Amino acid sequence: MRKTIVIAALLLAGCGGGGGSSGGPDSGSPGGGNNGGGSGGGSGGGGAVVWADPYPAAGNPDGHCAVPADAAAEDASKPTSVIGDGTPASCTSDAVVAGIAKGGVITFNCGADPVTITMTQAARIFNNTGPKIVIDGGGKVTLSGGGKSRILYMNTCDADLVWTTSHCQDQDHPRVSVQNISFIDGNATGANPDGGGAIWARGGRLKLVNTRFFRNQCDATGPDVGGAAVRTFSQSQNLPLYVVNSSFGGAAGLGNSCSNGGGLSSIGVSYTVINSLFTHNSAIGNGANPARSGTPGGGSGGAIYNDGNTFDLQLCGTRIANNSAKEGGGAIFFVSNDRTGTLSITDSVFSANPSAGFETAGYPGIFYLGQGAPKVSGSTLSP
Repeated sequence: MRKTIVIAALLLAGCGGGGGSSGGPDSGSPGGGNNGGGSGGGSGGGGAVVWADPYPAAGNPDGHCAVPADAAAEDASKPTSVIGDGTPASCTSDAVVAGIAKGGVITFNCGADPVTITMTQAARIFNNTGPKIVIDGGGKVTLSGGGKSRILYMNTCDADLVWTTSHCQDQDHPRVSVQNISFIDGNATGANPDGGGAIWARGGRLKLVNTRFFRNQCDATGPDVGGAAVRTFSQSQNLPLYVVNSSFGGAAGLGNSCSNGGGLSSIGVSYTVINSLFTHNSAIGNGANPARSGTPGGGSGGAIYNDGNTFDLQLCGTRIANNSAKEGGGAIFFVSNDRTGTLSITDSVFSANPSAGFETAGYPGIFYLGQGAPKVSGSTLSP
C-alpha cells in the first residue's frame, strides 16, 4: 500500500514530453528494450496446434445477472484483420503479433477445430490503431505463453507504442475488447513492468468477455506485484473494467498464481465482474504489503487484488471458490487507502477461500478496508 504513492508518481512522470523512449518501469522495458514481452523474446514459432480443448467453458453457469450494453461483446462480423488463412499452420506467433499490431477488429481463421497458438513474444497493442480494438478468438483460439512469455501487452504511456495524448495516464483510447478467447501458460516472471502473466494493461479501457485464463503466473514474491492472469492500471476516468462470463482457473491444476492476485490485480482500477468464475487461484508471496521485516512481501488476494485510493469492485452472479492466500484475502484483498472505495457482492457464491494470515471478521475469504462495510445481497459467503 505504501508503494501506491511511488507508483502514482511514476504514472504522472511516464507521459512527460513527447517522443523518445519513456524508459523506466512503466515503459514496458528499461530503456525501451523489453516492451512488455516477458522472458519469451524472439520471433517465429510454429503454427497452431489442434487440440480437443478439455477445459471448462467460460463463465459461471449459475450466474444470471443482466449484462449492460457497454459490457457486452463487440461486433466482430466485419474484421479489418484476419489472422490465418484457414489452416492451423498459418496461425503463428508472428501472425498474431502482426495482426494485433494493426489494431481494428481482429479475428482468427485457423481452421474448423480449436487450436492453441504458442507465443514467443507478447503481442502489443499500438495506441494509434483504434480507437476501438477488438480481439475475437471465435471461441476456438487459445493463446499460450509456453510458460515463458507474457501474452498481451497494452500501455498508453509506452512511447514505443505511440503516445497519442499528453495525458497518457487518463485517456479514453484505445478501447480494447478481448473476447471469445483463452490464455494459458503466460508467464511474466522477471518482466518489466511486472505482473500480468497473460495480460498487462495500462490506460484507455480494457474489457474481457467470454475469456478463460489457465495456469498463468508472475513473480512469486513482492509486496505489490500481482495479476497472474491480468494486471491493470489507469482505466479512463476510473470507468469500470468489465469482466463478463469469464473464467480464471475453473478446476484443480488450472489455477493462476502470483505473489498477489492470482486472477486480477490492479492499483486504482474499478472492476465490474459479471457471471464469472474464479477457482483454484493463489497468492503465493509472503510478508504482505508493506512487507514485514525479513520477508519479500506479498501473498494477498488469491482471486482478486485491489489496491489504491478511489475505486469500486462490483461482483454479480460470480462464483469464487477454492482460492487461497498465504497472507490476506483468500478470495479478495481490497484496500482503499483513502477509504473511499467500495465493494459490492450480489447474487454470488464464495466458498473455501482460506486466508492463511488475515481477513475481515464476518466476511470469510475477504480482507476489506474501504468506505463503510462491503454491501452483500443475495449472496453466500462460506469459510
